[in-house]
Amino acid sequence: MTTRESAMVESGNGINLDVRIYKPAPEDDDSTSDDQKIVVVLVHPYSVLGGCQGLMKGIARNLADQGIAAVTFDMRGVGKSTGRPSLTGFSEVSDVVAICKWTSQNLSSNRILLVGSSAGSAVDQVDEVIGYVSLGYPFGLTASILFGRHHKAILQSLKPKLFVMGTKDGFTSVKQLANKIKSAAGRAETHLMEGVSHFQMEGPSYDADMANLIVTFISSL
Repeated sequence: MTTRESAMVESGNGINLDVRIYKPAPEDDDSTSDDQKIVVVLVHPYSVLGGCQGLMKGIARNLADQGIAAVTFDMRGVGKSTGRPSLTGFSEVSDVVAICKWTSQNLSSNRILLVGSSAGSAVDQVDEVIGYVSLGYPFGLTASILFGRHHKAILQSLKPKLFVMGTKDGFTSVKQLANKIKSAAGRAETHLMEGVSHFQMEGPSYDADMANLIVTFISSL
């Protein structure tokens, strides 16, 4: 049975982040040595639009059921985490970095897969992060005004990347995604969810699908 633990992690400047760790049952855990195990850090959607770690709980549980430890957390100003959210998400990058480093130290893993729609800028700031799975990355014109510099950071990273998006995503069109991926460095793949909107994909109905895509991506690393 999957177990869940809680922790508070300091992000710097006195900000503390509420964290949940989902661990596989001993019989589900594989025999991979600690230094080779991959732990998934799940980053919730944009705080200003109501993003919180609760939205990632279903994916985390699905991953743990498949033998992969997963970490979720509330970024600054969300839930029990202290501080205030930022409009552009740049302050939150330090939250992602802090959680990744804490995960590496406390879950004894030097291989982290970062997953989420708002974590791209942190990928190359943590050596232990070995890849990135985007769930509905906002590449559209309006989103580019706020997050354009984040786009540049993830697209220039040489680490393996998978971009998952619904074909009816209201923030990014299929064509916009394809154009962005053309400019990406290193290995960059896409997976389209036919007829699915941005917020549908974030809902619990697709948690198992997202977990399965993540597991498949992990097996390719």
